[in-house]
Amino acid sequence: MPFVLSGLFIFLARVADMSMATFRILMLMRGRSLTASLIGFVESLLYIVALGEVLKRLDNPLNMVFFAAGFGVGNYVGSRIEERIALGYVNAQIISIECYDTLQTRLREAGFGVTTVEGCGKDGVHQILHVLLKRRDLPKLMRMISSEDQKAFVSIIDTRQIIGGFFPARKSK
Repeated sequence: MPFVLSGLFIFLARVADMSMATFRILMLMRGRSLTASLIGFVESLLYIVALGEVLKRLDNPLNMVFFAAGFGVGNYVGSRIEERIALGYVNAQIISIECYDTLQTRLREAGFGVTTVEGCGKDGVHQILHVLLKRRDLPKLMRMISSEDQKAFVSIIDTRQIIGGFFPARKSK
């Protein structure tokens, strides 16, 4: 394989295998071990092929640079893919000091399930809104919170498993 093509191949193989590695780890975290295993199989094949190409041409140190660059770019690409796919669920905990009543009403009207609990903080008793939602709906939730109360405290927690409960049909606007 010519010099330039070899480097490009190594780089692209590493981008692909590291993107898959990032996604595989996320699948494991979400309890999808079979999917993670299949991804891991393909990922390791790509890694072996890319590494083999580097080892075949140790006289060309640029191949090592392509290998390392593919690693870095692959991590970035994998995280961007995961953000776009937005698999799974998250739990948003929202503390809105002044607007919690209006905010919970707006969230419910938008189709989000909201559970309210009382919490005691430094400045007294506050209402904490818990919203369990699909990750892909998180940007919409954050826009709604920002438009209602820019000073709201929001904590987002990944949810691995859900048992029971319900998700109402979302209303389209």
